[in-house]
Amino acid sequence: MKTIAKKIYLALICIILYAPIVTLMVLSFNNTKTRSKWGGFTGKWYVSLFQNKEIMNALYTTLIIALLSALIATLIGTCAALGMQAMNSRMRTLFMGVTNIPMLNADIVTGVSLMLLFIAFRFTLGFKTILLAHITFNIPYVILSVMPKLKQTNRRTYEAALDLGASPAYAFFKVVLPDIMPGIFSGFLLSFTMSLDDFVITHFTKGPGIDTLSTKIYSEVRKGIKPEMYALSTIMFVTVLLLLILVNMSPAEKKKVVKIKRFGKAQKFGRFFFQRLVPVAMAVLIIIGGFIYGKNDVISSQGQVIVYNWGDYIDPDVIDMFEEETGIDVVYEEFETNEIMYPKIQSGAIAYDVVCPSDYMIQRMIENNLLEEINYDNIPNLKYIDQKYMDLAKGFDPDNKYSVPYLWGTVGILYNKKMVDEPIDSWGVLWDEKYKDSILMQDSVRDAFGVALKYLGYSLNSTDLDELQAAKNLLIEQKPLVQAYVIDQVRDKMIGNEAALGVIYSGEALYCQQENPNLDYVIPKEGSNLWIDSWVIPKNAENKEHAEEFINFLCRPDIAKMNFEYITYSIPNSAGQALIEDDYMRNSTIAFPDIDQLKNCETFNFLGDENEALYNELWREVKSK
Repeated sequence: MKTIAKKIYLALICIILYAPIVTLMVLSFNNTKTRSKWGGFTGKWYVSLFQNKEIMNALYTTLIIALLSALIATLIGTCAALGMQAMNSRMRTLFMGVTNIPMLNADIVTGVSLMLLFIAFRFTLGFKTILLAHITFNIPYVILSVMPKLKQTNRRTYEAALDLGASPAYAFFKVVLPDIMPGIFSGFLLSFTMSLDDFVITHFTKGPGIDTLSTKIYSEVRKGIKPEMYALSTIMFVTVLLLLILVNMSPAEKKKVVKIKRFGKAQKFGRFFFQRLVPVAMAVLIIIGGFIYGKNDVISSQGQVIVYNWGDYIDPDVIDMFEEETGIDVVYEEFETNEIMYPKIQSGAIAYDVVCPSDYMIQRMIENNLLEEINYDNIPNLKYIDQKYMDLAKGFDPDNKYSVPYLWGTVGILYNKKMVDEPIDSWGVLWDEKYKDSILMQDSVRDAFGVALKYLGYSLNSTDLDELQAAKNLLIEQKPLVQAYVIDQVRDKMIGNEAALGVIYSGEALYCQQENPNLDYVIPKEGSNLWIDSWVIPKNAENKEHAEEFINFLCRPDIAKMNFEYITYSIPNSAGQALIEDDYMRNSTIAFPDIDQLKNCETFNFLGDENEALYNELWREVKSK
């Protein structure tokens, strides 16, 4: 009975540990982008992976930083451990305590501290700052790995070597180093792993144009992780698994000569692989990487423009076309939310040339004097932006001085026609008890309160305490009916028929409808949020004319059409809409609703820090019930 229980326990542990990995591997062969629908077996994501320049650059950057930081940290950490071992016990204890602090410190504290340090010393955030940060947090792990081995070494052996005429250096390399090599190697592997896995510190110390795998994946959360990432993760897992198998290829017993012969070749190959081939490969990789990064650092004679945009929010071919046509290099960085973007612009740590915030954040940036007026003489293609969107933009940019609309959309209800047997035209359906546990709400304070406020007949920019309390109570009343508060997960759940109703952005709804024809989208009659993301130029931009040239390029109808087909969010460009070849997409009422559908819609306004805090407090009350 005990044996069976042990086997069951072991099986459960294996399932918990490896079921997510197996799921990821299966999804890497799924012929659709959604994880909730099996579209057949395919290997196209593996082909696409190696053709995706952004992902491959992120992978290469991750490996180079991990290798370099691990090597340098191992060298410094080993030297530090040797020095600490030579101290008296009191000083050694003191230094060990100081060394352990970074390991106990929260990553976010370390990341912010290093970022502020780099800014204070006027370091340009980028590859070098990430490398320095990784070296810094890796050194304590090396010291921790090497110190126990140093304590185990016999100092008399080293002294005997000196007595026999060996120089201190020769004695160290022949006597001490072999004894502590396992600790050094462990420290290197630990450093490499920590660097490879790091996100928080990298996020705070990276600059424009630099992404590791972790930051790249995080920046794509808004649109969902690409299947190519599943393929890459599968390759990495299989590679590590094969290496582990290779490392452990050794005979369990050596009682028979046959077994010795059988495993002898494997042992020799393993020794050659890890002692000769791997170090050489690492050195070659680092050297090649140096040349590549050196080449990438060269700015074209026409200069550069530093772009800060939402994750996966522009067709990569558009950037290539801009560079080819203008000769201007585009240094591209992505952000995940307006709230992450704003502090970076406010701090001025990086001189971004052109940024793409949302409506209410543009208003906030204008109020805080963070934006430069745009010279529209340099943007002749502005004529292709429909006047109605320029008029809507006056809600957050009153004189149209600071922004040019890029993409827009609405928030509405996506519903499954097979699960909902009635016409949907009101937010009220989200409070219908017959759809209990089949309703998806946005896990966003302004979006959630916007739904409740509009349903009650109030403005979604209300700051009236009574109206906000009423909206809060309505959301609390709805909570038992809600299956989940989600963000991007609403796509997969609705495509997979896991819910009947979901609050969603129009661009996401269009994608969902393509994957599941049983889905439909409606803007409720009470009105909703009509959002506009626009291009702006920060005050500290160093390449303002190039920024205006970039904005002008994106206003071209053919470029707007390319971006729509890639992102599926609405473009404020009728000429671009006319170029869309797919009749359904061109005439979609989801992407391009009639003006009557928008008559009760509003854009979000920045309500001030005090009111933002009030909204957040009320939202916490909703979530805590």
